[in-house]
Amino acid sequence: MENLIKVCVEREETYEIDQGTPVQELLKKNGGARKYPVVAAMINHRLKDLRTPLDRDCQVEYIDLSSEDGIRIYHRSVIMVLMRAVSEALPGGTAIIQHTLGNGVYGDVSYSRPIKDRDVARIERQMRYIIEADEPMVRKKISKEDAERLFTESGQTEKISLLRYLPQDEVAIYSCGGYYDFCYGPLVPSSGFLKNFRLRFYLPGFILELPKKENPMEIPPYIEQGKLANVHYEAKKWANIIKVNNVVTLNDMVTKGDVGNLIRVCEAYHEKQIARIADQITENIDRIRIVLIAGPSSSGKTTFAQRLSTQLQVNGIRPVAISLDDYFVDRELTPRDEQGNYDFESIKAIDSALFNDHLIKLIQGEEIKLPYFNFKTGKREYHGEKLRLAPSDMVIVEGIHGLNDVLTSSIPKGRKFKIYVSALTQINIDNQNRIPTTDLRKIRRIVRDHRCRGRSAAETISMWPSVRRGEEKNIFPFQESADVMFNSALAYELAVLKGSAEPLLQGITPDSAEYAEARRLLSFLNFFSPMAVDEIPLNSIVREFIGGSCFVGTVR
Repeated sequence: MENLIKVCVEREETYEIDQGTPVQELLKKNGGARKYPVVAAMINHRLKDLRTPLDRDCQVEYIDLSSEDGIRIYHRSVIMVLMRAVSEALPGGTAIIQHTLGNGVYGDVSYSRPIKDRDVARIERQMRYIIEADEPMVRKKISKEDAERLFTESGQTEKISLLRYLPQDEVAIYSCGGYYDFCYGPLVPSSGFLKNFRLRFYLPGFILELPKKENPMEIPPYIEQGKLANVHYEAKKWANIIKVNNVVTLNDMVTKGDVGNLIRVCEAYHEKQIARIADQITENIDRIRIVLIAGPSSSGKTTFAQRLSTQLQVNGIRPVAISLDDYFVDRELTPRDEQGNYDFESIKAIDSALFNDHLIKLIQGEEIKLPYFNFKTGKREYHGEKLRLAPSDMVIVEGIHGLNDVLTSSIPKGRKFKIYVSALTQINIDNQNRIPTTDLRKIRRIVRDHRCRGRSAAETISMWPSVRRGEEKNIFPFQESADVMFNSALAYELAVLKGSAEPLLQGITPDSAEYAEARRLLSFLNFFSPMAVDEIPLNSIVREFIGGSCFVGTVR
């Protein structure tokens, strides 16, 4: 009996099993009929792959494809197969994963010549062959010296450089059919799990179309996002100009003490972009009287709006900010979500009729009484504040619904200018492991919520799924309708955020439901060398999160 352990599964039943039994074997015994495939497990709040042996009493929760962790594991595993397939279908070729685009991932191939559609078809056939063979995907820890030897033999030189910056003596790698790679988290146990994907040529590279957790057994129709693709292209072009396109090149600058110039160049680039947007608005001042700014959480909208206001003033325009928060309907009229909670992110939570009436009056030169929403009482109030626009004035509105024309339905499209702000990361960890925009924004928010709202990292992580649902519903569907897009990411910022975020994430204990996500983010930040904040200008977007901004804002 001494070799038996007790495992509580899904907080329902407890089993006695042999010590060392892999999770995959336990799943066969008690997995039951499930709607979607299980791809991993949470063992005492630690995310593990299904090959993990259970060596002590523990709690196990299965992770399937309908969860954020599950679909992330699926995507990561398909990319691993893609990387291997490229090396086999195009000997000497290397895939480079760039960024998400629609429901897919865009990448290109470093090869002796530009790739063509027939090359992409060959890569997909090789992927299907690997998946049909159902080859194991095995995690193991090896010494850094052994990892360097394996990556040298496979020509993955960017990973050899990355090893220098990892503090531990051993590293975890995954292997699949003789192909080895770092993986930023668990993979599925074997390639046979990965039948659902689509690969197609997308000049000059490819798009790997993948399922979403909302319907993980189907590939959704691809929706072209030309404006967003151009912003991503400009971000990569900029990363090449400043010679910071992955973690290694950034770390090299940090350790050599060369980041001062990098900061100044990155900030100057932001300022130049903002000035161009201000000039574009100014050139059309005879018709544009309203600027609407929207973007997902922690995209830097507040600092962007204030810097844009400064540039408009340089052009002789006086910006007048109106807070969309003050146009909330009274609390009892607020719609509720599926769980019965108030849905403050619904556009129906805004009194659009009053907002449109006020905008029309302002454009026509009339005076309005500005409302004030009291968040404590849940009621709209009036404190005697009035507003009338002068000929050189312009209304600036920042809010999540800024791109949705329902919000400003009474204003002709030609009279308003819509700006989408997001933080689209320019650098990768390595060729295979990109830095998700969502992770950058989450880390930004963890740091800011702690500093401005007194929230713990666990609280912010717990809220994040709800935040993401609101973005998917209220922001992302409208992003292509923007007149311009502004990328608020800074090439150096994760090295800066690391110093603030790590202690907050380390404070999340193993008994917390948010522990697995904290460990994932800590593992990600582990790749970055820390950077001091001294040389970051006070008007930088990153100051909105780490503190010290010269702009005064109220957190409500």
